[in-house]
Amino acid sequence: MTKGLHRTSIVLYFIIILASMVLLAYYGQSYYRLPISERPFHPNYELFKPSGLLGHGLGIIGTLIILIGLFGYMARKRMKIFARVGVLKYWLEFHIFLCTLGTVFVLFHTTFKFGGIISVGFWSLTIVWVSGVIGRFLYLQIPHTIEGRELTLNELKQRRDTLNEELQNKYNINFAEIKTSRFSQIKLKLLSNHILNEEFSKIKRLIRKEKILTTRINNLDRVKRLFNYWHVAHLPFALIMLIIMLIHVGVVLYFGYKWIF
Repeated sequence: MTKGLHRTSIVLYFIIILASMVLLAYYGQSYYRLPISERPFHPNYELFKPSGLLGHGLGIIGTLIILIGLFGYMARKRMKIFARVGVLKYWLEFHIFLCTLGTVFVLFHTTFKFGGIISVGFWSLTIVWVSGVIGRFLYLQIPHTIEGRELTLNELKQRRDTLNEELQNKYNINFAEIKTSRFSQIKLKLLSNHILNEEFSKIKRLIRKEKILTTRINNLDRVKRLFNYWHVAHLPFALIMLIIMLIHVGVVLYFGYKWIF
């Protein structure tokens, strides 16, 4: 996937989520803003209530979307047969998109009314979503190969050494000497070394990569520790959410709520 296509997909994810929230809020605001005791008298009560045509459908679709996002990402991450299917970072972003969209649908399915075990499930879902966004940030701080394997400290240092050699051999730039300098100062030095203007953007990219690698090398152990602590919040609450979701679905089926089927 090219950078342009990747950016387009992120924008599309955002638009779909935002449009879903706006449309559901717009068409249902007169119902959702009513006190619970007055909702049965709303003309669209049978449509918006949790067991209604729209409300029940949002719950089913939202649950399915979350499960697809969750188990699809787990399969790509843990099963060898999917190890080369796409880039893991893109799978993570798609996972977050589906789980966010599913959470929005589930939220409107509840009609913003929480109680009993359902409230535990919903707040577990909220914690899972928030921790998932934090986890994505931490994940991106740990360098990976295109297949998703974490790079070791030695591999990172080798990449940095390769960049250093290119800067030193091609442009006579010692990164250790200029790492705290502004690029305007570096540019003056390059001009004194008769470097062509066309090379400046390439050199700037190399120096930026060098700085990013150096930062990641220095922070690698700390970020990995934080990522391990992150699992303590994310995985247990995800399990609680799934258990309560299964109980809720079982109770709904037991009492005969089958939506349009």
